[in-house]
Amino acid sequence: MTIPVTSVERRHNDPARGRPRAASHATVLPVTASPGARPDEMTLLTQAQGGDHNAFGELAGAHRAELRAHCYRMLGSLHDADDALQEALLRAWRGLSGFEGRSSVRSWLYAIATNAAIDLARQRSRRELPAGFGPSATGLDPSQADPLWLEPYPDDWLADDTASSPEARYEQRESVELAFVVALQYLPPLQRAVLLLREVAGFPTAEISRQLGTSAAAVNSALQRARAAARDRLPDASQQATLRQLGDQRTRALVQRYADALERGDADTLISMLTEEATWSMPPEPDWFRGHQAIREFLLGGPLCVRWRHRDARANGQLAVGCYLYDEARGGYIPWVIDVLTLEGDKIAAVTAFLAAEAAPARRAGNPVSGTELFSRFGLPAKPGPAAANGI
Repeated sequence: MTIPVTSVERRHNDPARGRPRAASHATVLPVTASPGARPDEMTLLTQAQGGDHNAFGELAGAHRAELRAHCYRMLGSLHDADDALQEALLRAWRGLSGFEGRSSVRSWLYAIATNAAIDLARQRSRRELPAGFGPSATGLDPSQADPLWLEPYPDDWLADDTASSPEARYEQRESVELAFVVALQYLPPLQRAVLLLREVAGFPTAEISRQLGTSAAAVNSALQRARAAARDRLPDASQQATLRQLGDQRTRALVQRYADALERGDADTLISMLTEEATWSMPPEPDWFRGHQAIREFLLGGPLCVRWRHRDARANGQLAVGCYLYDEARGGYIPWVIDVLTLEGDKIAAVTAFLAAEAAPARRAGNPVSGTELFSRFGLPAKPGPAAANGI
């Protein structure tokens, strides 16, 4: 996989779609992203500097989607990204009087959001996935280990597709792929920020140095180190490149076959779809499995012993499946896990199954999102509907 690079600054001037926050805060500024035409940016800025909260909300709302995705890349967590973004918006509101228009509003907001994310990153351990955290099938007691797990990101939360070129949409998705976000977590916060500001947001070196309050030489040095470190952790081909090569018809068939095999309890078909060294993990559970034999034993001992329904989804620029477990007590299917599939050619190299809180009660503190809330982030209903309407 190549590190996503853009040589010119991309501006998303059309409003981006927004979603409600997962948790409430004591102070929340209204940030809107209205679908229609909006007043000139400088007019909104003047009104906001005069104390108009709504004008500020519309001004910031035009950049909200890309800022939240930027904070997610920095932090590997939707919860932390929303915290960093809210803190950035508060800082921006309080600092409006000091903004003199020497840079674009987008650049100014990126500077504030990046520094808020750096502050938070320095207070947190890096986000992990179980397959990179420890030996497979460790059987760790939840009380003995409490790593911070990476969280999935809905593709629909990226900047509005209609406002972007096909190349920009490709880069947006590539830059939230699990492998890329994991690689970022191994960089020091400043290197992480420089890499993202340059190669995803598209800011020039001089602008980044102003945003971070450091020299151009320091930016170039950090960028060089970050590129080398990230490249060493990335696969040869991105998921975007793999999906393009397969084409829509083959990827739809792959997801359909995967879902059908789970619903039938067909271990042979599932194993045949995996690479020899495939991994299967279930954050926030620390246990994970590698290879056909270990995964088969795991599947036959649990997932293939229950009833499932599925709906297709997209997460982190990758194929994903929303999995609904049949609950005998409720007499129906409930949201249980989002499976994100990492492909290697036409085979599945990794299944990262992000469990809802109900699926991992012993580790609820590390994954507080209910199944209904988790699925709603990906545009999935609370109930899958009849089998014929699964949408896969």
